[in-house]
Amino acid sequence: MDILDMARKSGMTVVLDAKIGHQEYQTVHSSITALERFAELVAAASAHCETAEQH
Repeated sequence: MDILDMARKSGMTVVLDAKIGHQEYQTVHSSITALERFAELVAAASAHCETAEQH
């Protein structure tokens, strides 16, 4: 599960603030609506993982 990809799919903006060596520092900006969509995606992904583990 790529959390930054999920954030982008939710409508959030992911900004690269800095890169020091191999470490990247990023900020996520969004509306409340995008945050709600993100929470729904995380919940759905979590439920999918739980279902897959049970089988």
